[in-house]
Amino acid sequence: MARKKVTIVGAGMTGGAMAQRLIELDICDVVLQDDPQFAGTMHHGKALDESQAGPWSGYSMRISATDGWEETANSDVVVVTAGAPRKPGMSREELLNGNADIVRAKVSEAAKHSPNAVIIIFSNPMDAMCHVALKASGFPRERVIGQGGMLDSARYRYFVSDAVGVSPQDVHGYVIAGHTDTTMVPVVSQTRIGGVPLTELLPKEKVDEVVARAMRGGAEIGELYKTGSAYFAPSAATIAMVEAVLLDQRRLMPCSVLHQGEYGINDVYSGTVCQLGEGGIQRTFELPLTDDEKQRVVAASEATKELVALIKD
Repeated sequence: MARKKVTIVGAGMTGGAMAQRLIELDICDVVLQDDPQFAGTMHHGKALDESQAGPWSGYSMRISATDGWEETANSDVVVVTAGAPRKPGMSREELLNGNADIVRAKVSEAAKHSPNAVIIIFSNPMDAMCHVALKASGFPRERVIGQGGMLDSARYRYFVSDAVGVSPQDVHGYVIAGHTDTTMVPVVSQTRIGGVPLTELLPKEKVDEVVARAMRGGAEIGELYKTGSAYFAPSAATIAMVEAVLLDQRRLMPCSVLHQGEYGINDVYSGTVCQLGEGGIQRTFELPLTDDEKQRVVAASEATKELVALIKD
């Protein structure tokens, strides 16, 4: 029986952290793919460094690096982290189209070499990049998935757990809609701690503080790091998705998916709860929302549509 394989495109801080988390699960071979023009030999160094951790970390799967695509062939999952940060003086449209060019090129090659893969998009702006990846791959919507809601929900659950004083594992709540600090929607009305509604455990002003902190969670990390952005939590969130697909765990996870009627939204990527397993998205779920939450979810999808309209083919 052939071993499972996952390709991680882009070997920066987040891509490297993803590779480490994944290889230590010992459930698949891992390939780091990057462009030597930008990455030099860093991806080769990270693969070799992590390979040498195997004797003590206790895994037998192989982690390798490549500049090309042949070694990525027949991957079961491809995670795309590649993209450039916004530079001084650069407009949002310039950043958008620059990253769209990168994602388009990477996904086209990935799809050519792994035509049955599930593609998970991490690159930003994430929801818009999912549209680029869907078109470049020619894959069905079930196999092109955005990561954003996983990270946003992880931050939200942590801040809730900290405020209530319980384990984050016992906080059940989702952040859906867009993956930006203005378009994400923490679904407070359906957040539960051990089955108890959050609104029964915290006063409204404290809930509002938690929501506000969750919505700017990435910005807070960036301010503390001074240079760079988060990679520990993003890598954990993404690899949980990869594991669900590889092992057909059929887990319910908040992901960006091309909506086909969910919340009355059509033909745009936005976050909702999805069942992840073999083949990618197996089902989608609509959370019961308050009128305000529903309005914000729909508004987020409209914002993504506006962004997608700026992408040049």
